[in-house]
Amino acid sequence: MIKVLHVYRTFFPDSQGGLEEVIRQISLNAVASQIRVFSISSKINKPDIVNVDGISVYRIPLSFELASCSFAFKGLEVFKSLAEWADIINYHFPWPFADMLHLLYCKNKKTVVTYHSDIIRQKTLLKLYRPLKRKFLSSVDRIVATSPNYFQTSRVLQTYNEKVEIIPIGLDEKSYPQVDDERTTYWRKKINSTFFLFVGVLRYYKGLHIAIEAAKNAAYKIVIVGAGPIEQELKVQAEKEGINNILFLGYLDDIDKVALLSICRGVVFPSYLRSEAFGVTLLEGAMYAKPLISVEIGSGMSYVNIHNKTGLQVTPGNVKAFRDAMDKLYKDESYAVKLGKAARKRFEKLFTGAEMGKKYDELYLSLMNEKKPQANL
Repeated sequence: MIKVLHVYRTFFPDSQGGLEEVIRQISLNAVASQIRVFSISSKINKPDIVNVDGISVYRIPLSFELASCSFAFKGLEVFKSLAEWADIINYHFPWPFADMLHLLYCKNKKTVVTYHSDIIRQKTLLKLYRPLKRKFLSSVDRIVATSPNYFQTSRVLQTYNEKVEIIPIGLDEKSYPQVDDERTTYWRKKINSTFFLFVGVLRYYKGLHIAIEAAKNAAYKIVIVGAGPIEQELKVQAEKEGINNILFLGYLDDIDKVALLSICRGVVFPSYLRSEAFGVTLLEGAMYAKPLISVEIGSGMSYVNIHNKTGLQVTPGNVKAFRDAMDKLYKDESYAVKLGKAARKRFEKLFTGAEMGKKYDELYLSLMNEKKPQANL
């Protein structure tokens, strides 16, 4: 059994997002690996360990944040101990604090970086961070891109193309709860309308301001599941513009999320910046045979959602195009069902948790069979 330490700034139960789900799915499906997770929590004041679906999660209290980067100095010794335990360290990029941990403690460890996104917004700080980033990415053994689309359009990934492997994100349907008729009936009555569903952390790059504007005066609703930094801003937008067909539900348990996925007309994912590299919610929609609406930005979203086959794609920031896409799926239910079935077939072919886990197991095993050169950092 290969011992693997996953490293990212947040994880269940403290937060619920696509990247956390990716780590969970790797942990559940990489069956040849024993996995632990190192993360930071703003909800505790001393390091602790919790169990999440059989995964040991080492939580370190937050020290401070700078430009969305979490730091936890109480975690230095914990990380050092975990790194000594592990055969392989799997970092999840971007998180500059992890770069520092790597360069301090893991110079001679087998290492993988799962590359989730280019850094887009913090351009000034990026100039300061760039030397550390280069040193970090140059020193790791493998970099995993989550889709061929993102690999082809990322300058950073192209710089390190000789060490990049492509492993698409996958989901294990069995890891999601089964929903009974009582739960779906409850949500049908509560929403009382045809609706499109968004699930995710409410961040600036998610493009929800576009979806909200696009929904004005529509005959259907958009249901938004999740919380995040811009939640209040979005609610104010809807109220100011008199858009009353947006339903903010906040954080929901998985069983309610699955119930909503099972009864929605389609899944909307209006992310319009490359900070969104894949879109796990799109995979969840495809898994439940729902048509998808996403934005073409050269990311993995366009690997999941094929225009006019599994759903519809629109141009970034185009309110009218987004509205037209929703209208089309609302007015033509048979077309929506056809796209949803195709999305499910593509999911079964390319995006299962078993396939992703198998590829990570193969990657870890190949690294274990390689001799690690002496680092000179």
